[in-house]
Amino acid sequence: MKIRLLSFLLIFVASTLNAQQIIPYSYYQYQKLNKSQYSLDTRFHTSLKPVIGDDSVITKKLDSLLSVGITAKNTWVGRKLFNEHLVEIKKEDYSFYLDFLTDLQIGRDNEHKINTFLNTRGYQVGGHVGKKFSFYSSGFENQARFNNYLTKYIVSKGVIPGQANDKFDPANTTKDWAYATAVLNYDVNKYLTVTLGQDKNFIGDGYRSMLFSDVASPYPFLRLTATLGNVKYMAMWSQFQDPLAPKLSYDNGFRKKWGAFHYLDWNVNNRLSVGFFDAIIWQGADETGRRGFDVTYLNPIVFLRTVEGINGSPDNALLGFTGKYKLLKNLTVYGQAVADEFTAKEVFSGEGYWANKFAYQLGVKGFDAFKVAGLNYLAEFNTARPFTYTQRSSTLNYGHYAEALAHPMGANFREFLTIWNYQINKWAFSAQANYATYGLNNGENVGKDINESYETRARKYGYKTAGGLKTNFAYLDGRVSYIINPKYNLRFEAGAIFRQEKNSLSTDKTTMITFGLRSSFRNIYQDF
Repeated sequence: MKIRLLSFLLIFVASTLNAQQIIPYSYYQYQKLNKSQYSLDTRFHTSLKPVIGDDSVITKKLDSLLSVGITAKNTWVGRKLFNEHLVEIKKEDYSFYLDFLTDLQIGRDNEHKINTFLNTRGYQVGGHVGKKFSFYSSGFENQARFNNYLTKYIVSKGVIPGQANDKFDPANTTKDWAYATAVLNYDVNKYLTVTLGQDKNFIGDGYRSMLFSDVASPYPFLRLTATLGNVKYMAMWSQFQDPLAPKLSYDNGFRKKWGAFHYLDWNVNNRLSVGFFDAIIWQGADETGRRGFDVTYLNPIVFLRTVEGINGSPDNALLGFTGKYKLLKNLTVYGQAVADEFTAKEVFSGEGYWANKFAYQLGVKGFDAFKVAGLNYLAEFNTARPFTYTQRSSTLNYGHYAEALAHPMGANFREFLTIWNYQINKWAFSAQANYATYGLNNGENVGKDINESYETRARKYGYKTAGGLKTNFAYLDGRVSYIINPKYNLRFEAGAIFRQEKNSLSTDKTTMITFGLRSSFRNIYQDF
């Protein structure tokens, strides 16, 4: 008996040490971890996502979330359909799982009389080898017909939002594209982790991020993450693409640009956390084809803004700050501030200097609202001044694949949003409301579209947030889901959307309903 008990304990400890899970980032899935991540008893680094599940509190909570499916009879079909991965292997020194993913939806855009559909087939595969190496990959083949406002967005940018370029004739209302991610993670030791990926990253505690978000398409990156006591430090190098810039040659494809990012998150105590962020974007090659990866940005602990100055200031530099304070046991206040470029004397002059480019965020979030277990909530305000994230050309701006690396509305906006979600047993409910004001071009560049060069501005002063053609934006989204298999989020889902964009020249309204059989955990934004 003693030998068997000792063997069991050794196997349990080994499996715990090996349980390095790469948890794909999905806002709604991560909200369910709020009680564990934002507890007053922990100092979990919540602002850097995706999370690698090396924290026993998080993995325990995640396991509980992945066990709410239907309790099926002990048949292979029943277990695979309702409780398990399609293929799952768990050994003492390695694990592996594989799932077939489907996302089938039908809907109706009532105002524009468009029948919409989404036909997605995909996979996810993940696991770990030994105590140090873990991996995750997903891939999707898609065909869809979108509602009116998304179709206009795709035609104007040539990009399926957050996924891939639109390779076919813009006049074709049915879109066809592929989407894939892959992440390899290696724990060098308890202090240092190396991650190589084709995926997205997110910095912040809110729904949006004004520093670095997962809005745009996946991109290749190399990330080093170091943890020492209450400090977590991230250094990352990425390559982005710009389909809007003229190609230098057909053989080289879309124009490339590079990014270097540093982020330090310090848990001062169990309540207070502060973070410091800097980033540089530089073009991969100019019209002569010169300049590629700049090794001066390779040092993971150098202050990027200083190196950019040494290089003659040819690149796009950003500085940022994050803060978080657990005000109550179930309520956290958080915020961000970004400085793209500004002149102190011009800030206080109040004359609307164009180059005072900054943005900020303030929000509250929590769990167990009104003493209802599992009721998560968030309320958030975001704003960015005109021309924030823009540069001399799109090959230098803070974007990838014609989309923003921060907020999907670009710049020159104010936004308030609130999101509530609740899960009880197999039922999940979510409600979201966004309201924003922003300025659209009305005969001149007013600094909203980050892909427009700031050199096309009409004047030097007089720029106010939401200036230009003042536009009011409203967005409501409600969803009800019945979870079939929580291992890969297979669910029946019904949803309703209301969207309105209104200004003095026009009003565009969309109301639609959707029904679907859906799976996977990926974030795809359509609330803009």
